[in-house]
Amino acid sequence: MMQMSLMMRITIVFVLVASCLLALPNVLTSSQREALPGWLPKQAMNLGLDLQGGAHLVLQVQMDDVMVRAYENLEDQVRMLAREKRWVLGSVASGKDGVVLGSTDAALADALRTELGREQVEVAVAGQGMQLVFNSTMVAELKRRALGQTLQVLRSRVDEFGVAEPLIQQQGDDRVIVELPGVSDVARAKASIGKTAQLTFHLVKEEGDMALPLGGLMTLQEPRDGVMVPLVVHKRPSLTGEMLTSAAAGFDQYGAPAVDIAFDARGTKLFAQLSTNHVNKRFAIVLDGKVYSAPVFREPILGGRAQISGSFKTEEAQDLAAILNAGALPAAVNVVEERTVGPSLGADSVQAGLAAMVGGLIAVLVFMFLFYGLFGMAANIGLVANLVILVAVMSALGFTLTLPGMAGMVLTLGMAVDANVLIFERMREEVLNGKKPFAALLAGFEGAFRTIIDGHVTTLVAAVVLFALGSGPVKGFAVALTIGLLASLFTSITLVRWMLLAWMRAYKPQALPI
Repeated sequence: MMQMSLMMRITIVFVLVASCLLALPNVLTSSQREALPGWLPKQAMNLGLDLQGGAHLVLQVQMDDVMVRAYENLEDQVRMLAREKRWVLGSVASGKDGVVLGSTDAALADALRTELGREQVEVAVAGQGMQLVFNSTMVAELKRRALGQTLQVLRSRVDEFGVAEPLIQQQGDDRVIVELPGVSDVARAKASIGKTAQLTFHLVKEEGDMALPLGGLMTLQEPRDGVMVPLVVHKRPSLTGEMLTSAAAGFDQYGAPAVDIAFDARGTKLFAQLSTNHVNKRFAIVLDGKVYSAPVFREPILGGRAQISGSFKTEEAQDLAAILNAGALPAAVNVVEERTVGPSLGADSVQAGLAAMVGGLIAVLVFMFLFYGLFGMAANIGLVANLVILVAVMSALGFTLTLPGMAGMVLTLGMAVDANVLIFERMREEVLNGKKPFAALLAGFEGAFRTIIDGHVTTLVAAVVLFALGSGPVKGFAVALTIGLLASLFTSITLVRWMLLAWMRAYKPQALPI
């Protein structure tokens, strides 16, 4: 048949036009992209860390902190049960290895097992007391949740700082990789992203208070007139930052930078009760164990709003507001590896990558023309279309272009003509076997089709494995390679075939120029 179906021709034209429109923003400046009509796409590929500079951080989650906090909560739960049930516990102390009670009462141990749940907490009586510990399944679940929450909070924080296309992924059981392309102030980003941001509100122990509060007391340092002085507060917070709905940088009554915060419905109710029951008493606003201020409740605060003030700079207040909006990390994180990539290296990498792509493209175009003449020109048009489709799809997906991604694109250019080489060589064989031009052309496409599919599927399997098992840069290479292979299938089997059939129909040659 000398003509392709109408539906196939419409599909080819639609794909090419759509690809040109999607790829267009990549050759325009940011101002030119903004000036485009609203119906045109404006999204271009983002440059990765290795191309535009930035920071590569490896953070380690302090799982001991997770267990300490979990056992502190268990301690509070045990104390409340003891008051409710009128148990005699003896001494009570929690740490990263469990909660230790001074009692050795076997009946109390059985009661604790029943109340706390045998599937979560193990109770062992030994020596001068008993120890409560989470079982191995619960410990693993607590750590898994902590790592998942850390990933979620870090993503929110990075979004608050406006970093384009960051990479945040888990590494092992307790580490997180964070890549921040385009970040100029790496120290500020590192300090802000890694801040635990555990915001709590504690009542201050006033002189004359005799009763020991639930959870005991602790001593912190309060800034007062430029000097840090001891401040004794209730260990158990009356309110936590988990009840915040918003935080915004502002100014206090003296014009100094501060952070205004608002609570959710539950937090508003608790804050109203707290301020109503403790009028003329102090409460401490504590962030990561540091007292920022310890004001006095002059009157009940019913609106669910408060202000964190201190010796802030404007930039610090803005960062703290962003951190509080993103939420608190479940545990402290330490930077165990840091690499900074300068923008000059990124510019050199972009130029080298572009030079490789242009050089590779020109070399392939020349090769195809010299070896296959007119048919090689048709393959070259398909190759350019393949590159446009590749860039278009990567732009539409919001792909972050890295050096491995550019390598995948360069490799794709070389592999894109492989299908046409197989087709043209099969045509030559059919001509040598005595077939007419049109029959040789159709036999070339049909005979090479299975070989083309086998070769592409084999490479696609390798790309899928690279994507599944590789890290960020390797995934970028795999994605670029996969999209390029699929695009080359489309251009070689449909676009090039359409062009050659149209030429055959128009000129009806007596011999194939191949």
